[in-house]
Amino acid sequence: MESKINRITDILRRDDGISGAMMYTEQISWILFLKFINDLEMNKAEEAELDGKAYSYIIDEPYRWDVWACPKDAKGKPDLKNAMTGDDLLEFVNGRLFPYLRGFKNITADVKSVKYKIGAIFEFIDNRIANGHTLREVLDIVDEMDFHSRADLFQLSLVYEKLLKDMGSDGGNSGEFYTPRPLIKVIVEVVDPKIGERIYDPAAGSCGFLIEAYNHIRYEDVAANKQRDLSTEQLKFLQEETFYGNEKTPLSYVMGVMNMILHGIESPNIAKVNTLTKDIRGLEEKDRYECILANPPFGGKEKEQIQQNFPVKSNATELLFLQHMMKSLKLEGRCGVVVPEGVLFQTNNAFQAVKKELLERFNLHTILSLPAGVFLPYSGVKTNVLFFDRRGSTSEIFYYEVNPPYKLTKNKPILYEHFAEFLAIWKKRKLTENSWIVPVSEIRDYDISAKNPNRVEAVERKAPLEIVEAIKANSAQIDAIMDEIEAILREGR
Repeated sequence: MESKINRITDILRRDDGISGAMMYTEQISWILFLKFINDLEMNKAEEAELDGKAYSYIIDEPYRWDVWACPKDAKGKPDLKNAMTGDDLLEFVNGRLFPYLRGFKNITADVKSVKYKIGAIFEFIDNRIANGHTLREVLDIVDEMDFHSRADLFQLSLVYEKLLKDMGSDGGNSGEFYTPRPLIKVIVEVVDPKIGERIYDPAAGSCGFLIEAYNHIRYEDVAANKQRDLSTEQLKFLQEETFYGNEKTPLSYVMGVMNMILHGIESPNIAKVNTLTKDIRGLEEKDRYECILANPPFGGKEKEQIQQNFPVKSNATELLFLQHMMKSLKLEGRCGVVVPEGVLFQTNNAFQAVKKELLERFNLHTILSLPAGVFLPYSGVKTNVLFFDRRGSTSEIFYYEVNPPYKLTKNKPILYEHFAEFLAIWKKRKLTENSWIVPVSEIRDYDISAKNPNRVEAVERKAPLEIVEAIKANSAQIDAIMDEIEAILREGR
């Protein structure tokens, strides 16, 4: 499957309408998605037939994959004579298929239905492949892929994650799509979402946190594709009532919803909305969540109108998101959130006020200090992960400083094994060279920055006579260099 995707990306790079990893990932996505929906519908139709029932198709016949994309003959072989290509294919896709799929949002009021989600996806995506023959090549390769079995779907989900990762590695604005999966996995393991809990990401992006939370609940062993035994009711709750998220960027929203569905979550509650437009003062307990997982955008500036929605006004996006998450956490709820270093050490009025509430009304039990370079190539900002719950106030903070054996770069990223010691000790709050505890009584001006007391540099102490000799030696070197410079200048004259 991965080799087929690589062939497709090579083909799309030659198309005049495609430029960059973001665009070819977007185009592969909608094609893969329609093939996936086709195979899903075929599975459901076969299951219904075995039960003696008629299946009601989501996609009408003229717009089904096996009719427009890759028609088959009576023997189930590709029907090359009736397969559209060139301008005919482009005209159908742009003039009929996309308008038809976009219309799904208008003809169904059930926002949880797959039909509504399809309409929401195609509302914000266009076919950008300019050459109908190029599109024909891509369709034929995707048609060879089979998404009927759970193992095939699992492979598809892995391939799609790699596509998103490659897009994130492309740099620029693509960074919003991809948080390193080892970091997401660690945050999910610490927060430990369970079946029956509602999980929320207010800046969902490609929904990496929600998908990892799904894997955490659904699988005993993800690598071996070994699922846990869950009841019918639990599976229904997992599909329909567990995952919630907001995303304001159209392409991120499309990628996120598609990513969720391709991972087997057919009814994710993902809304295309700017989270910060919600006035958090009106939030009630029923609107809150047991688990919040997020890497919200930081470094942005929000206008006055948005700031009015928060008790502590600030134009710093990260401070507004932190307030939103604090207000959105249910009693006894748990949160893991990535924040830039500045949130920890800044002590102006707004930052102090938010951190005061965080320490007094929440239990900020752990701060994970990440090395610089975790989010390269699109951001070099040093970050930390705050882990807090709504189970009373903070008495002490357990800090852990992650120290990989090499400097992180685009080609040397953070790995899951770099967090091994942290995962082994954070619950026991064990002290090591990389960990320490700070009682809240020792915190001044709400500066909660991670200063590892075990990293005090040794000061080399020299005898006074040695210091004098070193100064004289340095002076002699300087005199010699100045003499050389003076000689060069005289010769130049």
